Amino acid sequence: MAKSLLTPAIASVGLVVLAASLLQGGGLAASLVLWLAVNVLITASFRFVTLIGELNFAVAGFVGLGAYMAGVGSVTFNWPFLLTLVASAVFAGLISLVFGYITLRAKGPYFMLISFAFTEVIRMIYTKTEAIGGSSGMLGIFPPAYLDGYLPALVVAVVLALLWALWFIEKSDFGKVLVAIRNNDAIVETVGINVHLTKVLCLGVSSFVAGIAGALLAYSNNVISPGDFGFLLAVYALAYLKVGGESHIMGAVVGAIVLTLLGQFALSFGPYEHIFYGAAIVISVLLMPGGLIGLGRHLNKRTRGLTAAAKPQA
Repeated sequence: MAKSLLTPAIASVGLVVLAASLLQGGGLAASLVLWLAVNVLITASFRFVTLIGELNFAVAGFVGLGAYMAGVGSVTFNWPFLLTLVASAVFAGLISLVFGYITLRAKGPYFMLISFAFTEVIRMIYTKTEAIGGSSGMLGIFPPAYLDGYLPALVVAVVLALLWALWFIEKSDFGKVLVAIRNNDAIVETVGINVHLTKVLCLGVSSFVAGIAGALLAYSNNVISPGDFGFLLAVYALAYLKVGGESHIMGAVVGAIVLTLLGQFALSFGPYEHIFYGAAIVISVLLMPGGLIGLGRHLNKRTRGLTAAAKPQA
């Protein structure tokens, strides 16, 4: 039962990263840990909606809503750190419920286009609203003083807890219904389950997590701007997921970490940086349809087969 809730891989990787974040101190290492953790969480949020068979490019919009709520709560109202995190999650989650109720009757490319449009509309609202900094964004979103030197460890701990929660939900009866909807929503409807509302709840859970990711991003960068939450943020999440693998939540973790680290090299491409992520998606789809997680499973299965075949000869 324990393995179905929290795999040894997630536990071991999480503990190693958490220990490293406690020891790394500050500077570039701290920034890298924060960036990796936030990217993992955004990708996991994006992946959760794929359980119902949809690509949710609105995830960038919900990350932005969480980030701006954190900015308003911290800078304007001077809310406590924990209250700001909760408010960011709830705000993004509530907006997503309204958005999902209106739009999730659409499927496939139609929902994808609607979600893309939502992200761009929200980004334009940020740009035109001077109360939250307009096109210049918001400055001075600092974590409380008692977190000095410990913010990376806290962020990693929050991310690990939310990964566990998403994995728990995915393996629950509710998660099984989500997968059934992806496979054949008409059959699910025939057994008395409200497919539309179930999809809306799925989006709400994903956006709740995305809101926290946005708040953590705001506290990590200390500054946010409308350009941080455009369509490309969702494209990056898709790239991370395709490279890591969609079949397991560890795909979000592996893909985000690998591509974020390789992305540091892609910065040298200048304006052609985005081609790197597009190429990563294409290569993964063509050569690794199961992503790195799928490749690892294939190699492990093949190794076990060769080992089993060699035993009789011994």
